[in-house]
Amino acid sequence: QPSKEGKRRSWKQAPRNFIPKRWESVVFPLEGKGYPDQRVYQLCVAHRLHQALKGREVFVPRSTRFGDPRAQLLTLERWQEVKAEVGRSLHLPLEAKPFLETLAFQLDVRYREVLERLPHNAEVRIEVTAEGTTVNLKALEKLAETPSQSALNTQIDARLPVLDLPELLLEIHGATGCLDAFDLASEGTSRASNIHLSVAAVLVAQACNIGLKAVSQPGNEALNLYRLAWVQQNYFRPETLEKANVRLVNYHTGLELAHKWGGGEVASADGLRFVVPVRSIYTGYNSKYFGSEKGLTLYHFVSDQFSGFHFQTVPGTLRDSLYILSGLLENKTALQIKELMSDTAGYSDVVFGLFHLLGYLFSPRLRDLEGVRWWRMDREADYGLLDGLSKKHLVKAAQISPHWDDILRLVASLKLGSVKAPDLMRVLAREGSLSGLGRAIAEVGRVAKTLYLLNYIDQPQYRRRIGTQLNRHEGRNGLVRNVAHGHKGQLYEKYLAGLEEQLGALGFVVNCIVVWNTRYMQAALHWLEAMGEDTLEADVARLSPLKHKHINMLGRYHFELDDLARDGHLRPLRDPESLDTFELTWED
Repeated sequence: QPSKEGKRRSWKQAPRNFIPKRWESVVFPLEGKGYPDQRVYQLCVAHRLHQALKGREVFVPRSTRFGDPRAQLLTLERWQEVKAEVGRSLHLPLEAKPFLETLAFQLDVRYREVLERLPHNAEVRIEVTAEGTTVNLKALEKLAETPSQSALNTQIDARLPVLDLPELLLEIHGATGCLDAFDLASEGTSRASNIHLSVAAVLVAQACNIGLKAVSQPGNEALNLYRLAWVQQNYFRPETLEKANVRLVNYHTGLELAHKWGGGEVASADGLRFVVPVRSIYTGYNSKYFGSEKGLTLYHFVSDQFSGFHFQTVPGTLRDSLYILSGLLENKTALQIKELMSDTAGYSDVVFGLFHLLGYLFSPRLRDLEGVRWWRMDREADYGLLDGLSKKHLVKAAQISPHWDDILRLVASLKLGSVKAPDLMRVLAREGSLSGLGRAIAEVGRVAKTLYLLNYIDQPQYRRRIGTQLNRHEGRNGLVRNVAHGHKGQLYEKYLAGLEEQLGALGFVVNCIVVWNTRYMQAALHWLEAMGEDTLEADVARLSPLKHKHINMLGRYHFELDDLARDGHLRPLRDPESLDTFELTWED
């Protein structure tokens, strides 16, 4: 390219400060002459640009995937308008000093409370050796099923009606009107006849992963293949799936039995992996989950009432910590989630910091405490047996103060929805190298994480609550697998929109099963009560609406023949131009 002076540049002037050391000998094979191999040089430039885009070191203007999310933060003018209001709503002072003083006080008090109870806490053992201080927790005993609980489950299971999955969806629609949320943008107030039947059929086809042909009925106007394909194309959109699911969750949280399981303030987040054997740019490799194939993750959020309130499709198996805030910030249901639980994959100091600043409690389940860092804010404080855990790890409060206004602006932008949490998380932690603002949030997170760790070792009931919620989530994952039984649970959609619609439909249908089971289990409990049967509150609290043996998801197979075929005659040949006829393929 010509220089500013108009002279043509030589390859000897080619920049080389960006070239990694492992590339130098290949890019410059003749070091003495200073000429690079032009093709290898261009390949190295493309490789480094791709790395920089993925690591959020450079950004592409107006790009949805590689744009700078910091440009989406509240403008300085808008920030000044909402600053005081956001501070009050999140209980955050506008100056860093009172925030840091409160944080230091809370941490110091919690250390001393745990230390005081330590001699009477048989669940935890602190060992101080020459190598350092270690924490050993006694494993929680599994809660065995009591005879009364077993008897209650048996009585309820015996009374649940047996039905097909399509009947279940139509029955829940009759109770909630949830299928009316699927609409056509140009439809206005009028709706096609029996459109709810078509929507229910598409939901079954999508959720069970069996395709439209399996649920179509050529002689039924609402269920012929043309109609189902048209409904899937025009009625299934992210916004309609979300509206229908919100209506469903809001109905469920009003049921009496749902409140026996939880108040709707606790939730869990976890990823469910699906193999996608067709070629798609929206999938990724991971031999642990997908073998030699590519796949994606359904990252979903489940309340303590068993309802799923948010679903996110993640290409491949990206870090859970990037998405763990999305479900809370984008929740549009009546659930008021205050605490989120997850496995270790969702844990990082930045996540702890953002949760604390946004007013949420983050409660991951740790596999073990070995290698986990504990932090303190007072270097001189004496915490007895706990002293060795944090003596070497002092929170750098000085890194927080200069960034405090930017921290508040970032938190306000997340809370008001002007920026997406996953995009922002990528920038705060670029390939493991935190920005200045990211380091400041991580320092806040280290205090929040230590407060969590102190609660974790001090309260066995806290650890059990975390385990109970995550077990509920794993039980729901099992139900999801049972519903999505077609094609061996593998997805064949190539495009992101189709994958999101199918997984959204799957989550919605599972929620329908949860609501149906809750209604009938509640009715069974009322019947037992009317019959004078005694039920213990503890047994009712351990019931689960994830039962599915009474629900037929595999379809029905009819063995009737028409008169022509019954008499040994050939049936008419298939019309290749007709979509209504069944076309047999190897995939079927």
